[in-house]
Amino acid sequence: MLFHLVHEVGNRQRWRTKETLSHASAALIADQISGIAGVTGVSANPRTGSVIVTYDTGEARAALAEYLAGLAVNPPIRRAERAAFVSAPRGPAVLEPAEVVRRVVPTRAAEAIEVLSENRLVRHVSKAVRSGASNMPVLSFVVRPILRFLGLAGQGMGGIVSRVAPALASPKAAGGEGALAANNYRADDAELDFGPLARFVFLRPFLPVVANAANAFLGAVPIIREGISELFKGRLNVAVLDASALIVSLLRRDFKTAGLLVLLLGMGEMLENYARRKSMASLAEQLSVKCDVVWVREDEELRQKPLADVTPEDVIVVRSGSVIPVDGVVLDGEAAVNQTAMTGEPLAVHRTTGGAVFAGTVVESGEIGIRPTGIGDGTRLSQIISFVEESEKVKAGIESKALKFADAIVPFNFALAAIVWLVTRDLTRTASVLLVDYSCALRLATPLAILSSMKEGTARGVVVKGGRYLEALAEVDTVVFDKTGTLTNATPHLSDVVSLTEDMSEDELLTLSACLEEHFPHPVSRAIVDAAEEKGLAHHDEQHDAEVKYVVAHGICSKVDGETVLLGSRHFIEDDEGVSCEAARPHVERLASQGKTILYVALSGRLIGVLGIEDPIRDEAEGVIKALHARGKKVVMLTGDDERTAAAVAARLGIDAWRAQVLPSDKADEVLRLKDAGAKVLMIGDGINDSPALSAADVGVTMRDGTDIAQEVADVIMAPSLEYLLVALDLGEATMKRIRSNVGISVGLNSAFLAGGLTGILMPAVSALLHNATTIGVCLNAMRPELGHYDGETRYADELRKDVADMFNRLGGVIRGVDSEAAGAPRVAVTALEATGVA
Repeated sequence: MLFHLVHEVGNRQRWRTKETLSHASAALIADQISGIAGVTGVSANPRTGSVIVTYDTGEARAALAEYLAGLAVNPPIRRAERAAFVSAPRGPAVLEPAEVVRRVVPTRAAEAIEVLSENRLVRHVSKAVRSGASNMPVLSFVVRPILRFLGLAGQGMGGIVSRVAPALASPKAAGGEGALAANNYRADDAELDFGPLARFVFLRPFLPVVANAANAFLGAVPIIREGISELFKGRLNVAVLDASALIVSLLRRDFKTAGLLVLLLGMGEMLENYARRKSMASLAEQLSVKCDVVWVREDEELRQKPLADVTPEDVIVVRSGSVIPVDGVVLDGEAAVNQTAMTGEPLAVHRTTGGAVFAGTVVESGEIGIRPTGIGDGTRLSQIISFVEESEKVKAGIESKALKFADAIVPFNFALAAIVWLVTRDLTRTASVLLVDYSCALRLATPLAILSSMKEGTARGVVVKGGRYLEALAEVDTVVFDKTGTLTNATPHLSDVVSLTEDMSEDELLTLSACLEEHFPHPVSRAIVDAAEEKGLAHHDEQHDAEVKYVVAHGICSKVDGETVLLGSRHFIEDDEGVSCEAARPHVERLASQGKTILYVALSGRLIGVLGIEDPIRDEAEGVIKALHARGKKVVMLTGDDERTAAAVAARLGIDAWRAQVLPSDKADEVLRLKDAGAKVLMIGDGINDSPALSAADVGVTMRDGTDIAQEVADVIMAPSLEYLLVALDLGEATMKRIRSNVGISVGLNSAFLAGGLTGILMPAVSALLHNATTIGVCLNAMRPELGHYDGETRYADELRKDVADMFNRLGGVIRGVDSEAAGAPRVAVTALEATGVA
């Protein structure tokens, strides 16, 4: 495990490893570092792989660096062994066979076993290892197939021990073996580690009966404790069912089945955690705030500076529509700041001198200078983790229903088991019934299908922020488009400049307009500024007020040489500001008939000109709308343009309904009106003015080149092409279809296994194996790509399926070797996997 120093301030250091850090390892590392003299504080985060340490002496700093460097070749060990470890020379660990056993078997189990067997355990295993497997008849048909499975055949015992010892004594085991270690995977590990399976397979044949019995019992204790706890809380759920099945197996003194049950339960949960962490890590990476360059004010001038080079002495300037890149305090200016990413509060808050702002929040209007208080990876990472934790809470309705349904079925399992016991008085059949339930596959496969779809979406250019939005995508019947920047290319250009007064030429009108628009990041603003720069007009030289007011979806207001200048929509100029636009009627009719957006310019209460903005329709827009119609979706367009422009665009694209001259609040009202009429509404937009409607819709969608506010509010973020909207809809529909098919598969197969248990055809071990095979198969089916394979992006799922198939094959080998009653189970299990579409 290789750690590297990523940050150091004063007596505080942050170290990080790129390897997966389990909760057990993180706790052990923190415990060991806290024992170093001079260390005053330590925090280890397994989710990010980071360790933060504070200290008060130079000796502690050196000892910390030495300890973390040593982890590259030696795993963390318990506190009792720390002194010897820290002082020992660094080098690869060489373990005696007896030491392997001591490290593999948990402390409690080792103590109990040694008392019961008078220390025969270590002597028994040491003798077996030193004498070689070929000299032990019982191992000839058990160990040799296992060695072939593990890739250790023909290496001799020395080679076997040297290769297996590091895995058996790894920190991932955290002092656990076999079933007990598998149960430890109930922690949120982000790694797929088959160490418990290897220990179960490799060590079980060596151990005496009393050792296997003690280990199975100790492994079952946490599960039984959890079941009893749930029962005392009045809950009759899956935890109670698992505990009951284990209790029955232990009462029957069937320790092999009990150990196998705990192993399978742990492996199933490990599989779920692995898939969830993999998917959530990918989502966090996709949704992280990427802001590498900031504007810094130095000597009253603005210049760009890499975020990595920003210091606490810099003053960062953030303007309307931009993301705040650091935590900090406002030095000057005032702004309305949207803190949805940090607090979840949708309303903007007012920030002025002395107010605190946070990285990842967005300036809706205004301009502020910020003195940084938090910079770099730490700040961004905290937001990523916050998103991951919140998105895990956003469960789809179907997921919640599946979980409730899974628990609701449990009483019927108990009732059926009770009937079997009353009728047959046969504990074996009763155990077989208890060991088969419908809940495991339902509880695991549904969230796995959702998370896997979210992972697949990110790889295909569609980021879905929670499971409920996948479900909503599958139910959408009405798609509402914003026009500018969504149906259009978002690359508008200025096509017409019309001056309505002899006092101002077209170039002077353009210069004045660019002087106001240069302060804002909207595509239309950029079009006007670009047109002025192409003509070489010095719009920067215009003397206007430092304050330029932007009224969302309306226009801009400022003063130039003491005169008020207005630039914006007809609604803004005429209705809000009282300036007549009648003089521009002929020009407006001509431009509108061409589908162009019209901006009006007024000076000191009179209209002085109009600007025609041409924003070409996206090449893919017409095809996407036709595809939506083919799927039975209604298409609606909302725009702030006048009715002539809106009608021209709608007719060209074949849009079902449209509304023109729509304000931001009106867009949200229109979405709510559609929802009240029973429609399932998807809203797609990209601007600040679209944010209320995105929030009001069942699903809000924006593109990655949209404004920061739109990306914060939206439920789905997709690549900058409307074709990805079809991908998002396909993904939602395919996910729901997959979940429903998994429910059918699980119910069908488990019903067959229940019938086998009732008739006595299937023994408890076989029932457990087949039930868990079905669960694993359904989980793997849930993780298959919803929309077909795509280059390079299903590698982790393919690797997982291969690993799990290998695990199952090995487990079948164990069953074949040590439990004759399950001899036919592997073939039946393969059939179960084939039924799920995995094998």
